[in-house]
Amino acid sequence: MHSSDAPRDAEPSRVVDIHYTRPPDRLTVFRQHVVRRTAGCVVTLLDRASIPHSVSVGGTAVLEPGAPVVWFTFPGRWHDIGRFHTCDGRFTGFYANILTPVHFVTPSHWETTDLFLDVWLGERGVELLDAEELEEALRDGAVTVAHAERARREAADLIAAAAAGAWPPAVCRQWTLERAQAAVHGGGTPDGAAV
Repeated sequence: MHSSDAPRDAEPSRVVDIHYTRPPDRLTVFRQHVVRRTAGCVVTLLDRASIPHSVSVGGTAVLEPGAPVVWFTFPGRWHDIGRFHTCDGRFTGFYANILTPVHFVTPSHWETTDLFLDVWLGERGVELLDAEELEEALRDGAVTVAHAERARREAADLIAAAAAGAWPPAVCRQWTLERAQAAVHGGGTPDGAAV
């Protein structure tokens, strides 16, 4: 792994700008609070999701505009994970966004590209989302065949792990919204967590 592809603890940053490209060319920059930074996972908090409408799964809103999200980024992995909530902070489930491994340009500037597929784990179980969007992007040339195949493989692996009770990883269950908010806004880091 190239040195810039792993988060660096030598220069801790409390805020990160995530440059998120949605093929073919839509760039969005998300500014999030860094909650915990280790070699294996960076936990961040998005105080308010700036989305135009709710994200729904099976007709149920699982993330509302303005709702908080706790995100988990894993260096070298082809997905990240969000703990989704409603505006009142009610936890709705885990959302894996399939994407290119995050490039940690600096501790406060990351870059990644969305690969369309998502995996949802909520009260109805595990579900694959947006397969048709990936197929359309592939037909339009917005993603390569190699990236599409890698995205499908990543999603399939997550679904199998969820069915076996091995996904999401423990860190995603440990860092609840309340714990992340306390670390960012409560004046400290619970349990001596490194930032």
